[in-house]
Parts: sequence; C-alpha cells; structure tokens
Amino acid sequence: MRILGIEGTAWAASAAVYETPDERSEEGVSGQRAGAERHASSETPSGARGLDKANGERQRPVSSETATTASDDDHVFIETDAYQPESGGIHPREAAEHMGDAVPEVVETALDHARDRAEAVGDDPSTPIDAVAFSRGPGLGPCLRIVATAARAVAQRFDVPLVGVNHMVAHLEVGRYFSGFDAPVCLNASGANAHILGYRSGRYRVLGETMDTGVGNAIDKFTRHLDWSHPGGPKVEEHALDGEYVDLPYVVKGMDFSFSGIMSAAKQAVDDGVPVDDVCRGLEETIFAMLAEVAERALSLTDADELVLGGGVGQNQRLQSMLAEMCDQRGADFYAPEPRFLRDNAGMIAILGARMYAAGDTIPVADSGIDSDFRPDQVDVTWDAGEPVARGGHDADEIQGAEAVVTIEADRVIKERRPRSYRHPALDERLRSERTRQEARLTSEARRHGVPTPVVRDVDLAEHRIVFQRVGETELREALTEQRVRAVGRHLATIHDAGFVHGDPTTRNVRVGSGEPSTFLIDFGLGYYTRDEEDHAMDLHVLAQSLAGTTDDAEALQTALVDAYRSASERDDAVLDRLTAVEGRGRYQ
Repeated sequence: MRILGIEGTAWAASAAVYETPDERSEEGVSGQRAGAERHASSETPSGARGLDKANGERQRPVSSETATTASDDDHVFIETDAYQPESGGIHPREAAEHMGDAVPEVVETALDHARDRAEAVGDDPSTPIDAVAFSRGPGLGPCLRIVATAARAVAQRFDVPLVGVNHMVAHLEVGRYFSGFDAPVCLNASGANAHILGYRSGRYRVLGETMDTGVGNAIDKFTRHLDWSHPGGPKVEEHALDGEYVDLPYVVKGMDFSFSGIMSAAKQAVDDGVPVDDVCRGLEETIFAMLAEVAERALSLTDADELVLGGGVGQNQRLQSMLAEMCDQRGADFYAPEPRFLRDNAGMIAILGARMYAAGDTIPVADSGIDSDFRPDQVDVTWDAGEPVARGGHDADEIQGAEAVVTIEADRVIKERRPRSYRHPALDERLRSERTRQEARLTSEARRHGVPTPVVRDVDLAEHRIVFQRVGETELREALTEQRVRAVGRHLATIHDAGFVHGDPTTRNVRVGSGEPSTFLIDFGLGYYTRDEEDHAMDLHVLAQSLAGTTDDAEALQTALVDAYRSASERDDAVLDRLTAVEGRGRYQ
C-alpha cells in the first residue's frame, strides 16, 4: 500500500509518500522501526543540551540533520518547501500565496517518487498510489483550502480514495507509531497549539491545554518584539545558551497553562534593560518547565508510564532533555520523533492517512471540506490506537505524584516535595517552597470552613515536607459515583465563597471512604486566594477535564458536578457563566 500525504496548514507546503509495512516481511517491519528509533535516538536528550545538575550551567547541543528537502529512508519520502516571511511572523495572505505556488510542485515531486517506487517493485507506475491523505485542519483557512483542492484533484486523477487527517492527531500518532508505546500520554508543543492528550473511549481526550496561545506563537510574539524574523524558537534557543536564568511568571492551573503573562513580562524585562540572552534563558526554563510539569501531572493522573512528544517546538533540545529527565525520574519512557517528523510535514499525514485508509475511514469529495478549527478531541479514532490511557491505579505504601513523593502509613501521610532535577534549581526551589507553604495553609483554611480535609500535623518548610492525617480509603478515580462528584462540587463552592481555589481538583486529589464525611479534598499545592470568577471556573474546568480523562461516563458526572455547584454556591451564575467562557477559550473551540 502506498499513500500520498499533503500538508499545508500554515507555513510548510509538503508532500510525502508512505509505503505501509504490510507490503513487507515482519523482519522488514522490525528493521524499519528499529531504524526509525536509531534515527530518533541521535536527536533525543542523550546527546542533547541539558542542565548540569551541579551548577545549573547550559551545554551546547550536538549538531543534527535538519534539512527539509526531499529525503528517503526505508518507507517515507518527504518533500517540503517552507514559507519564510521577510520580517515578523506568518502573514496569512503571503502564506496562502506560497501554498498556491509550492503545493503543486511538492506534490508532483512526491508523485514522481511514488512512480519510481512502484516501478522498482513491479507495480504499474501509472497508478502509483492507493489513496490521498491531506491535512484537513486545524490551520489557516486559505492555506488549508489550497491543500484540500490539490488532494481532491490528485484523488480524482488516479481514481483513489480521499482521507481527511487532523493535523494535531497526526503530530501525536507519528510518535506513537514509531515508539511502539501502548498507552502513552501525548504532549503536543507546536506553533499554534499546546495540548496534553490521552486516548480513551474512541477519541483523544484533552487532559490539559493552553488557555490563550500556542507555545510557538507565544515565543514568536516575544521575538517579534525584538524584530527577529520567523521562526523565533531557534533564535531563542541559541541566545539562551549564553544567558543567565531570570524569574518570569509561572502559570499552571491543574493541567492547563497560560503563556500571555510570561510573554508580557519577558518583553517588559527586555525594555527594562535585562540582557536579551538572560530573558531567553528565563523563557526557555519557565515555559518548558511548565510543559514538563503538566505532562508529569497527566502521567500521574492516568498512571501512564509512557510519554510521546509531538510538534515543531518539540525540536528544542532543552525541552526534550527536560521531558526525558522528568520521565527518567519517575520511571517512565519518553519518545521524541526525529526532527523531520516533529515540524509540520506531510510524512505524518501520510502515515496516519494509511492507518485511516486501512480502517475504511475515507471521505467522499463532496464531504471533504476543511475545518480550520478542527480540535483533536473531535476526531473519532477508527484505527488501532492501542490501549486507553488511565487504566487505574494500585495501592502502594509510597506513591510518586506529579511533584511529590507521598508515603502512606497506618494513621498518617507524609508528603515530601523532592527536587525536580529537570527544572532550573532557582525555579525548583521557588515552586517547592511556595507550594508547600500554600498547601499547609489552604488545607487548614478549607477545614475551618467546613470542607473535609486532612488535619495538618506537622510542616517542615526547610525540607518541603508536610505530615497529614490519613483520610479516606481510596482515590475518587477508583470509586467514581455521581454522589461523590456532587460532594466535590459542593466543597469547591464552599472554598470559592470563602475566597480561595483548590488549583488542581483532579480525581486523584480527592479521597473517598465509607464513613462520614466520605469525601475529602487533598493537595492544595496549586491553590491561592482569589475571588475572581475566572479562577473559580478554572477549578471546575480542571475537574471536568480529569473526569474526561479517567472515566467513560464523564458527561453524566460533569453534569452532576455543575448541578451540585449551582446548589451550593453564592455566586453560581457568575462562575458558571465564566466556566462556559473558559471552555470556549481552548484552542479552536
């Protein structure tokens, strides 16, 4: 089977030919995957720039092959012609003009390659492909329409089926395919997007995402302030090598995150005379630590032990090294594809298109319109996507959480925020201290307002350790019922009315038991004092997302949560109206 892929969501006019392994022996398939893993290993953090744990110094990256011209390995050929603006960021009109000129050329080059491949194995070179896969969205509408038009024309020219691929799912599936992982958490870090996803119940579920702009676009906004040309990411990476770390805002809410405040602070720092290299260092250390943290939170929530990276920003060696170190520290496996499969490329479109085609997931030309707001959680997964994430936890005396080690004894629980070596030491110390102090304070504060929480028995700020009373029999995710979710909704309403938020009310941060009270809130480390309806709505949003990622009955439980909150809150209308706005603020809602 030979599939043509066409990509062009924003800047990269790209076409690819992918030959599926089922034409070859199992030995050949194994060789292909091993070869892909060897290619990837030369780009991954074993040889990448990292953080010297002794002194926090940066190391320069090893050189790597980054060409986007035609390339060929065992079964993937990619031809790319990238749009390069003369100044500033991507201009939609110019990008569309580039696509109009470049897409036909890269497609014909790919078709010539398909003919050569067909002839080499004795196939009819006049019908060199079995299907055409194209990027249907998300992306810039004018660019997507040019790609779709080209795909329809080629499909009709060779009388083969058409496959519409979600660009973001392709970024994740190409890594999942080459890694061989069964049930990974997937981090997408690309220009216009940033998501944490896990497969469950026939779709990729969004466990967390940016609440304002994509990670690459955020970095580009900063570099445009400096009059640097697009793309800004590689320039920030290079300048960060010679910089000293500076503090910038760090915004994580559950598994969601925000970049707008960081970008504003970074631009202001430059305007105030802070050396550009130092600001670039602070940007990388802060933004990538946020992405590593939310990825770890997703691994903890779902009990997954595999992480896949996708997206063009994923080429950054510092990001890869942080993710690899985080996974190593918690005993998880990490995989980043080689660079040509991380940046926008038609190879990933062809690879996922082949799997969709094999599953019978094709579309008639009449139904092949583009969708510039095509979210990954809107895609019905028809192909074999492996095991579902969130397979359930297990009882243990010591639990590695998202940012702490929890030791469970007969009548008490000891929580210790140990250093996270992937973070810059100054940032790590700041977060551990702030969160230990806030968790002790807000756990007791919630209890004073009638919300069941553990009694705080001892706090050691120097060691970032808290000793709690042991409460409940298991985590909420192991014993989900509407009654228990309603109780959580009422508890959140109570603390919101008292003027603070939990910050991370996932199904792992609620303990349940058979006695009274039966539902306890724990882990207030991301909490803070606020009467802002937006912050209160984010608590509800975080819990709703964790339900979607850990149960097949999320919708009914989410409804129960909202109903209970409405019944108990003094400001339910304002908060729930804001919740609707928050849910609509995710990428392409």
